[in-house]
Amino acid sequence: MKPNFDLKGKVALVTGATHGLGMAMAKALAQQGATLAVNGHTPSKMEQAIASYSAEGIQAHPYLFDVTDAKAVDQAIGKIESEIGNVDILVNNAGMIQRTSALEMDPEDFRKIVDVDLISPFIVSQRVAKTMVKNGSGKIINICSMMSELGRNTVSAYAAAKGGLKMLTRNLATEWAKYNIQVNGIGPGYFATEQTAPIRVDGHPFNDFIVNRTPAGRWGDPDDLGGAVVFLASPASNFINGQIIYVDGGILATIGKPNGEN
Repeated sequence: MKPNFDLKGKVALVTGATHGLGMAMAKALAQQGATLAVNGHTPSKMEQAIASYSAEGIQAHPYLFDVTDAKAVDQAIGKIESEIGNVDILVNNAGMIQRTSALEMDPEDFRKIVDVDLISPFIVSQRVAKTMVKNGSGKIINICSMMSELGRNTVSAYAAAKGGLKMLTRNLATEWAKYNIQVNGIGPGYFATEQTAPIRVDGHPFNDFIVNRTPAGRWGDPDDLGGAVVFLASPASNFINGQIIYVDGGILATIGKPNGEN
């Protein structure tokens, strides 16, 4: 049997897809034939993103809206449905992180991170699922994190939200499987992006920590996420539901190795 990874005729909405890992996953879906709807909230970033997609021969349809605003989400997805078709694949990628110690973090900042990283995937998934239920099929992919499993200094809000997102994924899968909707997640490890460029240099303590901590011995390349997102978006994963695939080079499988150990 040849697994079916063809996404032709499918509409994929990727939130937070104007840069970084969201853009990498969106491109992977488009390369398999999906019609691409790209979400962002900053006009200048969206303009740059559409140019990047176009440079690779990908037609990306831009939609600027706030994923934490239920009314804005409803209006935007209604527009997507009328302009390019019902959403068959949703990737809840939009997120934010703030590195502040738990003793010093303002509760409002904590709440904002939870709104973006946990509440917004619920809002967007709920709206999209209403149409998926009518159609009798759908794929929802939540971008979780290694912090869905582990704690780390200064990221209490992010870890709490991503831990919640893991359980939201499992609960939505439980409720919506009967409608032939598969809800799964991807947990990226540490990836080489523009944001991590300043610390991805030899001799930087965190760079050395990641390379030493990761069995693969390297940072992830954004393209490494393409296979996982295409798999979970395609018919090849039709009987997979409520699972989180960690694309982390093996970090979660080990306690690491001491410095100097081969």
